[in-house]
Amino acid sequence: MSKKDILITSVLVIVLGIAGILWMTPGSLSQAAPNVAMQDLGGKNFQLSDLKGKPVLITFWATTCPGCLKEQPHLAELYEKLHPQGLNIIGIAMEYDPAEQVRILTEKRQLPYTIVMDSDGKLARAFGNVKLTPTTFLINPDGNILFKKIGEMDMHRVELSIQEMINKKG
Repeated sequence: MSKKDILITSVLVIVLGIAGILWMTPGSLSQAAPNVAMQDLGGKNFQLSDLKGKPVLITFWATTCPGCLKEQPHLAELYEKLHPQGLNIIGIAMEYDPAEQVRILTEKRQLPYTIVMDSDGKLARAFGNVKLTPTTFLINPDGNILFKKIGEMDMHRVELSIQEMINKKG
C-alpha cells in the first residue's frame, strides 16, 4: 500500500468513526414531539398530547430485535419505579411485526407499560422515519423531544434525566 492509500484509508476510518459515534449518541433535539394519535393493545385511543405535563419515553421496538428484548425488563422496572411519579412509557411495535406476535410477547413478558402497534408505519414516519430498533425518544413534560437514541440506552442516564424532570415539576 502506498502512503497515499494509507492516508486516504486513515481519513476514511476517522470520518466513519465520527459518523458512527454521532449516529449512536443521544442528541439534544429540543423540538416538539409530533402529536400523534395512537391505540394501545387494549383498544384505548389517545393522543400523545394527552400526556403533556409528564415525561414520556417512547421506544420503537420489534419482537425480533435482541437489543429491544434486552431493554424490556429494564423499561418495565423503570416504569414500575417512576410511573407513580408521572412517567409514561410507550412501546411502539414496528409495522412489520405481526400483531399476534406482539400480543403474545407482551403478555409473556408481562410488560406493564403501554404497547402500541404501528401497523401502517405512520408513527415511525411522524418521528422522523424510524427504521432501526430500538429507537427511543425522551419527551419532557412540555412536549419537546429531549433526546433520541438509536440502539440500546444507558438506563442509568435515562433514569437520571427522567428523575430530574420529575423533580423540576414537583
